[in-house]
Amino acid sequence: MSTTFQNQLEEMLKRHQSVESNPERKSLIQQSLDRKEAITMKGGALATWTRPESTGRSPKDTYIVKHEATADTIDWTSPNNVPLDPQTFEMVFEDALETLNKGKVYVTDRVIGADSKYALPVKTVVNKSLSQVFVDNMFRDMPEDIEKSIFAERGFTLLALPDNKLNPDRYKGRLREMPDGTTSNMCVAMDFDRRVGIVFGSAYMGSIKKLMFTVMNYYLPLEGILPLHCSANEGTDGSSALLLGLSGTGKTTLSADPKRALLGDDEHGWSEDGIANFENGCYAKMIDIKEENEPEIWKAVMHEDDPLNHGSIVENAMVYPDGTVDYFDDRYTPNSRASYPLKYLSNIKPASTSGHPKTILFLTADAYGVLPPVSQLNADQAMLWFLMGYTSKLAGTETGVTEPQATFSRFFGQPFMPGKPSVYAEQLGEKMKKYNTKVYLINTGWSGGKYGVGARIKLKYTRAMVDAALNGELEKAEYVKNDIFHVNVPKSVSNVPDEMLIPKNTWADKADYDATAAKLAQKFSEHFDKAYGSHGLSDGIIKSCPGK
Repeated sequence: MSTTFQNQLEEMLKRHQSVESNPERKSLIQQSLDRKEAITMKGGALATWTRPESTGRSPKDTYIVKHEATADTIDWTSPNNVPLDPQTFEMVFEDALETLNKGKVYVTDRVIGADSKYALPVKTVVNKSLSQVFVDNMFRDMPEDIEKSIFAERGFTLLALPDNKLNPDRYKGRLREMPDGTTSNMCVAMDFDRRVGIVFGSAYMGSIKKLMFTVMNYYLPLEGILPLHCSANEGTDGSSALLLGLSGTGKTTLSADPKRALLGDDEHGWSEDGIANFENGCYAKMIDIKEENEPEIWKAVMHEDDPLNHGSIVENAMVYPDGTVDYFDDRYTPNSRASYPLKYLSNIKPASTSGHPKTILFLTADAYGVLPPVSQLNADQAMLWFLMGYTSKLAGTETGVTEPQATFSRFFGQPFMPGKPSVYAEQLGEKMKKYNTKVYLINTGWSGGKYGVGARIKLKYTRAMVDAALNGELEKAEYVKNDIFHVNVPKSVSNVPDEMLIPKNTWADKADYDATAAKLAQKFSEHFDKAYGSHGLSDGIIKSCPGK
């Protein structure tokens, strides 16, 4: 944090009449209830609701402060990297201090990162006790050996004022102009240089989590550490595996493996020592959740305990006056969420660290039905599919959508990856080669035709392919090249019918398969040219792109 900002913050806290520094968890929960920031659900978890503009992230109100000295370390061609001038950020910081000075303030000291060698100290200053319960769920305790961290003297400060709004007149021409011509009263901003973040006006608790995730994704590659938007688990032999995939690809389901201990479900770093989770907890989507389908998440959120001991937070779900909940009611939002500590899951590795990954799985749900259900990727192919972050939306999920829609999100987490794309991709390729990591593309989508014609690949087959990747079977398999998508497809996998491994074999209309595959390959090529054509990527990566 810059000296000027630090001095201003310290002066405000010193003068303040009501500051609680690192309060106990039970006290924060009790104050959240007393201040009516949350209510108690039937089992003891907390339930809360936000205003309609805060039922999810607000990408158009999320900014990165642009400093001349470091501007070339950020990819400003990405639509998610919205620049903010330093002067405007200073104004928001001043308004944040003035607003915090008017009521009770809670300050906590936590870290992001389970590996002490690069744990990032984070001082969180908020005016809402429930926000600090969320921080306690999601951020990690300060380790005793924090002095070992490369960030020990370079911590980060986060100010969060979720329920307050900025004065639009003061920010006219500085913040986003709304459709009606007024100025937005919300700002989620990161100043990487001055090491400060501000959440002003966004009550969605994910704004706090994702801001700090983005911060780590910026800092770590500069230190030679690869940040990954993934789940991670560890086998009984101590080998770790990573699963990357966008919503709907099966990441949560497939990473919950009774034979493997979970490190974390969302955010990890890969350093010279191996894999480490960023977080202390999980932030799970709850819409349509069933106990029989997701028993671990259900138990973490819905188990019975004294409310002061519980602390799981259910956000924006339909909760009735008797404390019961209907997770199938999406009238308020389909983005209902729950945050809870990892310790509420039964099969975890408490240290949240492991060795170098033996296997990485890229998950995609291809609604076109043309991708092989499993493929092996060499380093160039892996870097390409990492850059593309492909999955597809289903026909009928949005008004007017009658065909599957290709979706690309770089590194399976585009909004949170601010650096230059070549940096992340090249670090993946280097680490794959250095640590002999195998990467496989797993298609959990459709077979026998596109969505509406074919059928979703059965979970038992997907699990068999995942098991074959994790137990080393696929390392010994014989492969054939798929010339359309430039991937290597095994001829056989235990407990999977051979004919389904080659997708064209499962289509009744072979000509339709060829046409559909060519259409998807063309979408890859067009997106690659638009997103990465000016980034000078290697010929090997370019040639691995479908349609090239």
